[in-house]
Amino acid sequence: MTGLTIGLIAAALTGVQVGSAMVATRALDGALGPVTLALLRYGVALAVLSVPFLRAGYGALPRRDLMAVAALGVVQFGLLIILLNWGLTRVGAAEGGVLFGVSPLVALALAAVLGRERAPPRLWLGMTATLAGIALVTGAGQGGVVDPSGAAAVLAAAVCGAAAAVGFGPWLARYPTLRVGTVSMAAAVVALVPPALAEAPWTALAALPPRGWLLVAFIGLTSGAGYLVWLTALRHLPAGRAALLLGLSPVTAAALGTTLLGEAVSPGFWPGLALVLAGVSLALARPGPKLAIGPERR
Repeated sequence: MTGLTIGLIAAALTGVQVGSAMVATRALDGALGPVTLALLRYGVALAVLSVPFLRAGYGALPRRDLMAVAALGVVQFGLLIILLNWGLTRVGAAEGGVLFGVSPLVALALAAVLGRERAPPRLWLGMTATLAGIALVTGAGQGGVVDPSGAAAVLAAAVCGAAAAVGFGPWLARYPTLRVGTVSMAAAVVALVPPALAEAPWTALAALPPRGWLLVAFIGLTSGAGYLVWLTALRHLPAGRAALLLGLSPVTAAALGTTLLGEAVSPGFWPGLALVLAGVSLALARPGPKLAIGPERR
């Protein structure tokens, strides 16, 4: 099997993982608070990442970089997932998948605004198509078929992911992604403890049925394993091409949400999904640099 094939499979699996985790979150139906679920999710994921992290002999980052990476981790693995968890209690997995799937496009637009990327015409054409798709998915102008507060929370989560992706750039060029990702995730887990305790989760945790614990375990384990699979994709593919296959995330969320959870979608969902995928693909369909993740960089 060639490196290109391995990269394509790994990127596709990551897209499926993200979408299936959204469906699992929806299946919990708000049984846990958004912060408590975020803490459990990334507590389990951190345990998964700790194995290759320790095997590689990585340690904490130098103090000059640690605080910045920790802050970005709180955004990506803390604030983002809290917003996403809360939003998914109000919008379906299918709609949530489409809204969150615009994150790579937002990252590219943000990088262009900051002068880190060129802003070719296809970027703005892609953004126009994506915005039109979001309007169809959410029912904008049709009386609103999606809860606006939930949609706004999921879109805010996508913006957090985009901002973190751009912000991590200088440190990903200096250190391996596994090292940066594990350290930033650990910082987020620590930061999530106080607000999770403020949710007074003990009653909810005690009342969670076995099915709920299985869903939590699934979300956490696949988040950790999915991150490792994503790193595999980035070893073999340019970042832009790998991001295109994250388009399987909303497709997976829609397919599993409708079949497993019985969620209905609006008449505008499927054409909206097509527009969003086309817009993101148009903006990202160009060769991109590989991220610096080689194990030799310590």
